[in-house]
Amino acid sequence: MDVASRPLHSPLLLSCRRPWSSSLSHSSTFSSYRGQSSIKLPTLTSTSISALSSFSCLSRKHTTLPWCCTSEEQFNAPTCFNGTISKHTKLFTRIVAQSELAGVGITDTDINPSSEVSLLSKARGIGFYTVTAIAALLLIVLMLVQHPLVLLADRYRRKAHHLVASVWATITVNPFFKIEFEGVENLPPSDTPAVYVSNHQSFLDIYTLLTLGRSFKFISKTAIFLYPVIGWAMSMLGTIPLKRMDSRSQLECLKRCIDLVNKGASVFFFPEGTRSKDGKLGAFKKGAFSIAVKTGVPVVPMTLIGTGGIMPPGKEAILNMGSVKVIIHKPIQGNDAAALCEEARTVIAGPLNQQS
Repeated sequence: MDVASRPLHSPLLLSCRRPWSSSLSHSSTFSSYRGQSSIKLPTLTSTSISALSSFSCLSRKHTTLPWCCTSEEQFNAPTCFNGTISKHTKLFTRIVAQSELAGVGITDTDINPSSEVSLLSKARGIGFYTVTAIAALLLIVLMLVQHPLVLLADRYRRKAHHLVASVWATITVNPFFKIEFEGVENLPPSDTPAVYVSNHQSFLDIYTLLTLGRSFKFISKTAIFLYPVIGWAMSMLGTIPLKRMDSRSQLECLKRCIDLVNKGASVFFFPEGTRSKDGKLGAFKKGAFSIAVKTGVPVVPMTLIGTGGIMPPGKEAILNMGSVKVIIHKPIQGNDAAALCEEARTVIAGPLNQQS
């Protein structure tokens, strides 16, 4: 197959509808090859002339062999653009590439060096969700059985449910990545209500924090509650629903958080409001800190490192290699929500800035 390329990683693959001729009408259109858009003759002519003056021909006879360079005389422009395909052998392929690449052996793995890594990450992603689903199906039964007793004995904190969730998260993440906790001594006593806050990098943040074994209530989008099994588990855990763009829902969420904290439960917030796409810490919203001020409980800042590299935002189907570190900072308190917000952000940002 004859292909004109400029540059090599984005080849101009063209097949003419009629034979090559300089007398062709300027309105003649050359159909694209392999999905490329159509191109007018003047553009094609200009590109072809430029290619002939500065390109060389690279050919190979089998995909397992490196590319080899042949002379420019062997390349016949009319043959390349007359809509026919040269077939010297069934396995022979000729590609025209920029001259600076000529003479350099380029294998398939050189062209796409990340292909093997991507396949491994996809395979790990499939394995991760398989383990998640199996563990969830088994443990949801236990939660359903104990739920009536939990509502009677521990309606607000629901420690028994959080223990099951912690086991589920641990079973899920342990085969795939290691979690290191630093500053565990800074955690308040388990029965002490608090407002926990951290940066938000990945879908894995929830899994990571559940392995800590603390019974705090997360805030989650209402749509997640519609998912089978996961949505049921979140409801039984007492996760607080929130419609992001609904001011009434936001107000109800804050009221419910204040009520839970006053009754002895802890809540967990990602003050950025969404996951960071570049790993940098975003601006904090003051809602979590307003709750801490109104209830008089401490704020426990935490820094998550590594989850965004293992499962980047928007790429939840893959699971890269890596490890996670959770840094638990000393609790902070105050009477000014804005000052608390700024102090917590500064504390959380410290380890992240050291990473960059």
